[in-house]
Amino acid sequence: MKYIASVSFGKDSLAQIILAYENKEPLDLIIYSEVMFDNKNNISGEVPEHRDFIYNIAIPKIEKEFGYKVVVVRSELDFLSEFHRVITRGKHKGMIRAFPIGWKCCINRDCKMPPIRKFYKSIKDDYKQYVGIAIDEPKRLETMHKDKRKISLLEKYGYTEQMAKELCEKYGLLSPIYSFTKRNGCWFCPNQRSCELNWLYKNHNELLMKLVELQKTPNKASEKWNRQFTITQIYEQLVLRNNQMSIFD
Repeated sequence: MKYIASVSFGKDSLAQIILAYENKEPLDLIIYSEVMFDNKNNISGEVPEHRDFIYNIAIPKIEKEFGYKVVVVRSELDFLSEFHRVITRGKHKGMIRAFPIGWKCCINRDCKMPPIRKFYKSIKDDYKQYVGIAIDEPKRLETMHKDKRKISLLEKYGYTEQMAKELCEKYGLLSPIYSFTKRNGCWFCPNQRSCELNWLYKNHNELLMKLVELQKTPNKASEKWNRQFTITQIYEQLVLRNNQMSIFD
C-alpha cells in the first residue's frame, strides 16, 4: 500500500503534510500538478509569490527537513493552447475557445487533473490518497467519502481551515499569497476577487497585460472574461481605481 499526498501548496494541503510528519502517518511521496500559462516560455499559472514559495521554501523544507519526496507533474497543455483550441461542434464551431464561457474555467479539468490521473495510473501498487479538506468543509468531505481511496488528515485530527493556517505559520510554511487573499488559484482565473486582481495590477502588471493582449484575438467564442466584463474593461477599472486611490492617498 502506497500513501500519496496531493498538494497545491495552499494552507490545507500543506497542513496535511505537517500532520503526517507530526503524527508519523505513512506517507511515501507528494505530488504537485503545476498548471502553466505558457509552456514554451515557462510562464506558470501560479501567482509569482506563490511559485517562489513552492520551489524556494516549501519543497526544499519538505524534502530536506521532513524527508518526503515531492514529484512535480505538468500537462503538455497550457492556458494558451486551451485559449486557441478550435471548437469542433455546436453553435461556436470553427471559433476558438478563448476565455471560459459562463465563468467556468476548464483549466483544472484539461490541464491540472490529467497529469495527476496519469501519475496514479502508473502506480502498480494499491494506494491511498491524502487530500487537504478541513472539517469546516462538509460538502467537500461528503464528496471525498465516496472515494474509498481518499483520506483527509485534517478531518482525522479535527482541523478547521483556520487551524490549518496556524499550523502552517508555526512551521514557516504559509504561502505569502495569504497576505492579500484567502484562496489559492491561477493568476488568470476568471473567478478572482477584486483584491486579487488589484494585487496583480500593482505587482505583476505584465501578467494582466498578457490577458489584455489576448482580448484582441479574432474569432473568439467568448469575449467576456467573467460574467459581466471583458478583461479590457476590468483592466480599465483597475487603472481608474488605483489612480483614484493615489489621489486620495
